[in-house]
Amino acid sequence: MSLYDDRYGFPGEFPLYRCSGCDQIFMVQEFEQALLKRLYTDFYPRSQWPLDMIESQKEIHGFSAWLNGSFSTAFRWVPENVRVLDIGCGFGQSLAFYKKRGCDAYGVEPDENIRRIAKKYNFNVHIGLFNPNLYDEDFFDYITMNQVIEHVTNPFETINGITKILKPGGKVIITTPNCHGWGAYFFGQRWINWHVPYHRQFFSEKSINIVAEKAGLQTIKIRTITS
Repeated sequence: MSLYDDRYGFPGEFPLYRCSGCDQIFMVQEFEQALLKRLYTDFYPRSQWPLDMIESQKEIHGFSAWLNGSFSTAFRWVPENVRVLDIGCGFGQSLAFYKKRGCDAYGVEPDENIRRIAKKYNFNVHIGLFNPNLYDEDFFDYITMNQVIEHVTNPFETINGITKILKPGGKVIITTPNCHGWGAYFFGQRWINWHVPYHRQFFSEKSINIVAEKAGLQTIKIRTITS
């Protein structure tokens, strides 16, 4: 099927393809790094967000957390007092949450709008694409990608890079839209999470297991969580 950006108005149509072997759905069109940076900096609305939106998330438990689907967010699964890297840290709320809980927090974000946030709140953020060579090997206890893996051109390259900087026994926590769930089935091409051209990869349980195994990781748990 061919889709367009119905949210922020990036021009063009973008066909999606399905792998018959693993049910991965993907976009093949590639962007140069400069255009990719512009895609997020100019079209995502974060430049209009006030700096006080950075308030750190509160601890949540029980029925309300289940009802709101709050544990569909990667940072909710990270314990206190660990060294953590959030790839695609967005507006920095996750980093504020980590720091509040005593974590040694690092971020990666291609959107230039994070610069003013990092400066005000003294966040350790690499502005650009994820590059494992910026960090020591076996450096992080946890690495999170919250609604990020669907944005990358080469998921295996990204996950393989993560394994180099993750400590032995460390954990990678990934959240991503489920294109094989009832939402995509019911809404079809109007499903909100197609979100092309920002979303490029749509995983099945089989395809995410293949990527993890090839990178030398073990899949511990896969869950579908929504509100």
